Amino acid sequence: MKVVLQRSGPATVRVDGEKTGSIEKGYVLLVGVTHSDSEEDAAYLAKKIAGLRLWEDTEGKMNHSILEVGGDILSVSQFTLFGDVKKGRRPSFIEAARPEQAKPLWEFFNQKLEEEGLKVQTGVFGAMMDVELINDGPVTIILDSK
Repeated sequence: MKVVLQRSGPATVRVDGEKTGSIEKGYVLLVGVTHSDSEEDAAYLAKKIAGLRLWEDTEGKMNHSILEVGGDILSVSQFTLFGDVKKGRRPSFIEAARPEQAKPLWEFFNQKLEEEGLKVQTGVFGAMMDVELINDGPVTIILDSK
């Protein structure tokens, strides 16, 4: 699994103009699933994300986790994270898992985040979504379960 994590202020995801999820502060997660991913990958990333220290303390050092600052999660499925542009100009998405594998694993990942104590809002799997966020910092981290 790949996750692009963006530390965020207010963030919202909409499908056909309707808000499906929003947070005031936390992480916007763009989540991609490939064929070899498993529940172990999802659980590993959920635990890692919950414990990352990406929030400043009083001295301006990144010493606090999202749990310590009361942040939330906005999780958005993103098959294009596995787009390959090595050949030609049109990306190949052959490395992205099929929806029947990816959707349950994305849902499991979101459940594991909740089990870590995080409030999770989501987009809609497979939908064309509009994501708005205020990237705080900006802080952007790329995580890969492999």
